[in-house]
Amino acid sequence: MVFMNARLLAVLLLCGLSPLSIAAANDKQAQRLAASCASCHGTAGVAVNNSLPVLAGQSKENIISSMQAFKSGARPATVMQQLAKGYTEEQIVLIATYFAGLKTVEAGAVK
Repeated sequence: MVFMNARLLAVLLLCGLSPLSIAAANDKQAQRLAASCASCHGTAGVAVNNSLPVLAGQSKENIISSMQAFKSGARPATVMQQLAKGYTEEQIVLIATYFAGLKTVEAGAVK
């Protein structure tokens, strides 16, 4: 396994892809995916009217669990079940990582 990881890293480096550039690409993809959440959950993961759950600052595990429950139908919802079905597991992890990394916002002040 270690040999395989070292080999993969060598291939990526030869292709000009450093682990940092891969992380940056994942961050960009995560931001694009998370943008679809903004219409309901707000651009910073906090809905303006506070009627929906705050996504910013939630644990990655909690967001993944919620999305998987929506996707499987275990957690009933009107819109989220349909949205969650459109994401792969990798995309769900990217979205969860993105929102978990945001600071929570309360009363317009970043904490």
